[in-house]
Amino acid sequence: MDIEAEKKRAALQAVALIEDGMLVGLGAGSTAEYAIHEIGSRVATGLRITGVATFRRTRALAERLSIPLLEMEDVPRLDLTIDGADEVDLGLRAIKGGSGAMLREKIVASASDRMIVIADSSKLVSVLGRFSLPVEVLPFACASARRQLEEICPHVEQRRTKSGAPFITDQKAYIFDLPLGQIEDPSALARQLGSIPGLIGHGLFLNEVTMAIIAQCGATRIIDRPEAAARKSCRGHSSRLFRRR
Repeated sequence: MDIEAEKKRAALQAVALIEDGMLVGLGAGSTAEYAIHEIGSRVATGLRITGVATFRRTRALAERLSIPLLEMEDVPRLDLTIDGADEVDLGLRAIKGGSGAMLREKIVASASDRMIVIADSSKLVSVLGRFSLPVEVLPFACASARRQLEEICPHVEQRRTKSGAPFITDQKAYIFDLPLGQIEDPSALARQLGSIPGLIGHGLFLNEVTMAIIAQCGATRIIDRPEAAARKSCRGHSSRLFRRR
């Protein structure tokens, strides 16, 4: 199994869905970067789209590839977001946040007509929880939030850089990773996490994903949410709302 080849295959199939004039959310992580490189190649040959980056590394890559960008603060709605996932199930529920950008990724995904997750075959699971669930916490609430998180998962770990310093997100917040094992009721867990003061985001994506493209053994598997196509058909391109710079 060639994981990198699978990542690239899924990314290329997702990028093929981009149409001229779209506003496109650009996700974070190694699989999303394959998509961004392909978008850059298409822009270089005439594709007219505008991107919205979810992560500082994503922005830097898009700028290097001359992909036109807008700030999310100026964008009420996007046509399409392409992003990776740490894992996704057959119900299109996902865990994200390995790159630490899940809050911005969720904001962009929630504002998009469609969110496409692209992944290699190792990321498809029957039950979420094989990957530790990341949560983002304000430094001011670090101690109190950790105490409440430990009631949910005793083995909470604060994410750190290779040097041992606390990992800092684009929001200047901390990441805690929860190795939960199988998550039998993701919706209940999301509600429980949402009740913790100072916790500003978590990596459960339960309603945002409208399609997953999973590459495996030279082919791709598409898991689609039927209502996504109907929603797209009754709305025009978001980019018509903006003047290109």
